[in-house]
Amino acid sequence: MRYALAALAAAALLASGCGEKTDAKKPGGPPPTLVTVTKAQVRPLEITEDSVGSLENLMDPRIAAEVPGRIVRVNGAVGRVVRKGDVLAEIDPADFEIQARADEAEVARLAALLANQERVVERQRELVKQNFISQNAADDAIAQRNALRESLAAARAKAEAGKRSLGKARVVSPIDGRVETQIVAVGDYVKVGDPLFKLVGTTELRAHLPFPESAAPRLKRGQKVRLASPLVPGKVVEGEVSDIKPTVTETSRALDVIVRFTTEDQAFLGGGTVNGQVVVAVKPEVVMVPEESVVLRPAGKVVYVVADGKALQRPVETGHRKGGLVEIVSGLAAGETVAVDGAGFLTNNAPVALPRPRGEAGKAPEAGKAGDAAKL
Repeated sequence: MRYALAALAAAALLASGCGEKTDAKKPGGPPPTLVTVTKAQVRPLEITEDSVGSLENLMDPRIAAEVPGRIVRVNGAVGRVVRKGDVLAEIDPADFEIQARADEAEVARLAALLANQERVVERQRELVKQNFISQNAADDAIAQRNALRESLAAARAKAEAGKRSLGKARVVSPIDGRVETQIVAVGDYVKVGDPLFKLVGTTELRAHLPFPESAAPRLKRGQKVRLASPLVPGKVVEGEVSDIKPTVTETSRALDVIVRFTTEDQAFLGGGTVNGQVVVAVKPEVVMVPEESVVLRPAGKVVYVVADGKALQRPVETGHRKGGLVEIVSGLAAGETVAVDGAGFLTNNAPVALPRPRGEAGKAPEAGKAGDAAKL
């Protein structure tokens, strides 16, 4: 019994000693917070006004028949991409070819008569000089020659008109674009002025960007504009403000900013939507940090500067936001290291730790230092 009590006492003392040793190993204070960091960078900042507008084709001609006749061939199917000069349709040219031959024959006949009359005039002048005929007879020959000259000129003009009519039997595209509507079909008889096709130009467009009235003082002609289409994400076309309508629309009270631009592909379609970004000002050098670095606290907006393994709270004044970054107007200098991921969990003077590089995942994270920029 005595030995049993002694063994129990020894076991209690041993347990008590082990507990004290375990407690002595516990570190004091909260554990460090794992964060990523970056340096405040100086970069140019574009101040923009953004809008979602609509597109309009600058050229959408309606093609009509310029000569009468029956359609014998159609190439302008709906949706076809055409170039300037491509044949869209052909009107039966037989009548115009016959007329062209008749006009050429008339020109040849009058040219022959005129050549003969020129010789008559020369002979008459010689006879007048020799006093064989009177001057009146020579004047008659000259008058006939002059009349033939005018008749020949008229015949040649008529022949040119006939050739033009023959050429108009081939209906060609006046622009680079696409066929939006095909009205005519093979076998149709058309008169002068009958509609045949409607085309839309795909290279020259106009963007209408609505902006609130409050933006009017910041918008001017000639400002740089970036345009993007939801049809082709990532593609951007640059232009400039061409016009600003002097009035606002009655329904939306919006200011209409017009941008004319040229594109060589089919990314922008008339009637579609367009995302517009007007650059109203450029700041050459501003301090910027990621948006995640700015945290709202009772003291206002703050960032946490990481130095010597601690996070130091720094009140800041922010400005414009752009591409996931925010402008720091005051309170932070360029080059200082700030917390990014995990900044929302920090307090002033809180210990921080940075992620270990790959290959050292088994080791405990070290306290963060100002020079360890883990995220740039």
